[in-house]
Amino acid sequence: MKLLKPLKPLLLLRKHRFMRLIFLILLSFVMSVSFAQKNEPEVYKTFLPQFTQLYNSGQYKEIFQRFSAEMKTALPEANTVDFFNDLFRQGGKIKQLNFEGNRSGNSSYKAVFDKTVFSFVIALDKNNAVAGFRFSGYIPDGLPVIERNSTKLALPFKETWTIVWGGDTEEQNYHVESNAQKNAFDMVITDASGKSYRNDGKLNEDYYAFGKQLLAPCDGEVVLVVDGIKDNVPGESNPVYVPGNTVIIKTVAGEYLFFAHFKQHSIKVKQGDQVKRDQVLGLCGNSGNSSEPHLHFHIQNVENMNIATGVKCYFDKIDVNGAVKTDYSPVKGEKVKQAQ
Repeated sequence: MKLLKPLKPLLLLRKHRFMRLIFLILLSFVMSVSFAQKNEPEVYKTFLPQFTQLYNSGQYKEIFQRFSAEMKTALPEANTVDFFNDLFRQGGKIKQLNFEGNRSGNSSYKAVFDKTVFSFVIALDKNNAVAGFRFSGYIPDGLPVIERNSTKLALPFKETWTIVWGGDTEEQNYHVESNAQKNAFDMVITDASGKSYRNDGKLNEDYYAFGKQLLAPCDGEVVLVVDGIKDNVPGESNPVYVPGNTVIIKTVAGEYLFFAHFKQHSIKVKQGDQVKRDQVLGLCGNSGNSSEPHLHFHIQNVENMNIATGVKCYFDKIDVNGAVKTDYSPVKGEKVKQAQ
C-alpha cells in the first residue's frame, strides 16, 4: 500500500519490501519422503520449538547456523537477519505453530503470530539442517473463490486520476507479491507535467489528491471502518497500521471493496451503513503505510486481509486516456475518470 513520489526510484522500495521477502521460495527440497504424512515427524517436533525460541528472542544468526550449506549460500547471514527483522516487524512473535501435513520432507504449519497468521513450510535435510522454508499468506479451506468482480463498478472519484500502480505484472504493480492485494491500484492526481503535487511537496495540502472526495463505486454494506489515524508528513509512513484510515464495503455478490489511507477524521460512513453508488465515503489522505496522499483500492474475497485473496477489478464504463472503455481494468500510467 506504500507509495513514493513518482520522482523517486520506486524500484528501490520494491526490492526491499517485506512481501517480497515473505514469499521466499523453498531454496532446496528434501525428497527423503515421497508420500504425505498426517502426523508430524519427530525431528520437526524437536526442531520447531528451538526455531521458535530463537526467532522470538531475536537470535537470527543462530537460526542461520542451523541452515544447510546450500541454504547459507542462497541466503547469506546478513540477508537472513534482514528477513527475520522484517518478519518480526510485520508479525511480531510466533505464538503457535499448528502442524498441517508433511510431503516429500516439507512440513506445513499454520503459524500464529502476535499480529497475523501465515502459512509456514519448512524442509530439513538428512542432517536436520534447514534446507528451505517459506512464509506466505494463510488461506483456510472453504474460502470463496472469486476471479473477478461481477458487480458493476464506477470509479471511486469524479476527477481524472493517474494509475501509479496497477496491472498483472511486477513491473506494473508491486502489489502482485501480496495475495490479498495482488490486483490493487494506487492512484493519485497529476498535473500536466506529471507531478502529483504543487510547490515543494512538503505539506499534504500540496498534493492534488489530498482532501478529494472518495465515493462508493456501487451499492453495498459498510463492514469495516477505521478512522482517527493521523496523516503522515509527506515522505514518512506509518507501518504500525498499514492501511491507515480504512473503509471496506461488501457488495451483494460477496466482493469486499477495500479503500485505504483516508484523511484523518474524514470518513462519513460507519459500520453497518447501507451505501449507494456515488455516496461520499470520506476524503483522500495520507494515513498508514503511505508516503504521499493517494488512494489504495482493491477487491478481496473475504473481509480479513490476512487470509483474503485478491479479486481482479474491472470498472463498468470509464474514460481511459481520453477513450471510453467498458468492463476495463486499468494499468500503470493510465489516466482515468468516470465516463458519462
